[in-house]
Amino acid sequence: MANTLVQFRTDESVRLRASCICEQLGMDLQTYMRMCIVRLVQENGIPFSMSLNDTAGERAKKAMDLAAHIARKNGITDMTLDEINDEIDAVRK
Repeated sequence: MANTLVQFRTDESVRLRASCICEQLGMDLQTYMRMCIVRLVQENGIPFSMSLNDTAGERAKKAMDLAAHIARKNGITDMTLDEINDEIDAVRK
């Protein structure tokens, strides 16, 4: 059973933003902090990442990376824009 109090100071605006994120993830800030400490000890390091979603820029980069991978796999990395548009037009017909 928990019997030790751990306290620390942080900026109020950061605490409020962190509390809002935790609420959106279905927990309170105290639960998150307890979870972090337990997992830190269990894994002997920081073992996880939790986020609400990727930013639009990260999603776009992932999509472009995937497109580049597919192009390399199919040997079409050197196509011109006109050739790409011709391929698109041919598929649409």
